[in-house]
Amino acid sequence: MCGNCKEQIDKLVIGKIDNYENKTDKFFNKHGYIFKYEGQIRKLLIDYKFNDKPYLYKTFASIILSNEKIINFINNYEIIIPVPIHKKRLNSRGYNQSELLVREISRKSKNIKFINNLLIKTKNNVAQSTLSKEDRVLNVKNIYKVQNNDLIKGKSIILLDDIYTTGNTVNECSRILKENGAREIGIFTISKD
Repeated sequence: MCGNCKEQIDKLVIGKIDNYENKTDKFFNKHGYIFKYEGQIRKLLIDYKFNDKPYLYKTFASIILSNEKIINFINNYEIIIPVPIHKKRLNSRGYNQSELLVREISRKSKNIKFINNLLIKTKNNVAQSTLSKEDRVLNVKNIYKVQNNDLIKGKSIILLDDIYTTGNTVNECSRILKENGAREIGIFTISKD
């Protein structure tokens, strides 16, 4: 990314943390994100996720890692994991956009551990972005599974995804993690709609 483009994107950084501790319908406690899902950020995320531009993870990781508020939020957790994608989608896309970021963040952060394939997606469901708000809840129900719950018992986990729209995906993943013994769940997304 050229210096001018990077400068423009840096101006869009908001670095916000929302608290969900008193929400009975949420299985996660906090949500950190770096951008609003609009304009240039929306275009970059669509390119990153759907237009075969996995290298954009370096730009997003650099911005995330340089934001002290966000990195302090992430470092409050013991384990970082990506929202998984199904094997079929991984094979067709060639990469999990969330996993690329998790690998980079955990590599550059001393305090947090990345455990690969801890959470898996068991069903290749319809993409959430194609569904109505009401259908999104049912679309993600019971499609995630923890591989080894001994690794998460009593642990604080931060779950990373690219975009937060309704929060149904991260909420369902958080529910599964909690049911398998995780003590606390936080989420981090690149952007929030």
